[in-house]
Amino acid sequence: MHVHTLIVGAGPGGLACAEVLAKNGKNVLVTERKKVVGPKVCAGGITWSGLISRVPANLAEKSFPVQYIKSPLQSISIKEKDPIIATVNRKRLGQQMAEQAKNAGASIRTATAVVQLDTGKALLHDKSSDKKEWISFDYLVGADGSSSLVRRSLGIPSTRLGIGINYQIPGDVDKMEWHLSNALFKNGYAWIFPHSRTLSIGAYADRASLGAAELKKNLLFWAKKQGYQLTQHKAHAEYINYDYQGWCFKKVYLVGDAAGLASGLTGEGIYPAIISGEETARSICDPHYTSTIMTQLVERHAKHSRMVTISGKSGLLNAFLAELMTLGLRSGMIKFNKMEMAI
Repeated sequence: MHVHTLIVGAGPGGLACAEVLAKNGKNVLVTERKKVVGPKVCAGGITWSGLISRVPANLAEKSFPVQYIKSPLQSISIKEKDPIIATVNRKRLGQQMAEQAKNAGASIRTATAVVQLDTGKALLHDKSSDKKEWISFDYLVGADGSSSLVRRSLGIPSTRLGIGINYQIPGDVDKMEWHLSNALFKNGYAWIFPHSRTLSIGAYADRASLGAAELKKNLLFWAKKQGYQLTQHKAHAEYINYDYQGWCFKKVYLVGDAAGLASGLTGEGIYPAIISGEETARSICDPHYTSTIMTQLVERHAKHSRMVTISGKSGLLNAFLAELMTLGLRSGMIKFNKMEMAI
């Protein structure tokens, strides 16, 4: 079997890429190792300015024009006329994007893992039937997350990683909260993101500053102080790759976390995944296409990475910068959207 483009991974980046390619008449196959498209460890927050034009409004569970930010010395709220962030259910988002890609003409195979890559071909393993099949392609897109096989096949390491730990628990609150604490989360943060019938409670930190076991222990301690007993619930954790080293390698492309395009500062990944997926498709369709938005996205990503590097130099420096940033947000000198990956 031969396809024009093989996309490994049916996350937002891979599906966005598949839809654009299929709409342009390309024969596209998307493989997804999981049985169901959509579920992923994620707080489910999308920036209103960055994604509302790309995510159907009916997928927003709750939207928040006010953000509450707490540091050891300050407690502030930021209010804007339009919602700043909305929460979405990642499973519903993925399944709707998959439906749009299929309607455009793309093929999607779930429970199918790419187990070997060679020049112009891949060995697929259908885990439902336990059958293996070689497939050839003209273009290959790695949208297979932080542990990307496609990235590894290019010989590109991933050393700059963040850690996200999330608990999805029953509950209904109105406030979206961000908590900064160098003592507990180093240059990361903890969050409380309300969904329609549940709460996402979790923490994010740079792996170089804090290990997964300590991050989880500190998250449980912090959550208990907030009134949430998380030990009776299941934790979900995932690495977040922000080690960007390029996205276009002749006829092989990397998008989203596979490219290391998630924000090292906040862990935000949905927006850069969708943007890089769409721009990859346009580049495949037109070899002379120049992506201005990818240039801007990479520049924003680099700024976030520099902030992680600077804030990670010492605990005292990070604590000072956290208070300074909170003060800047409080006074209006720093706009909240500068913390986002949205262009």
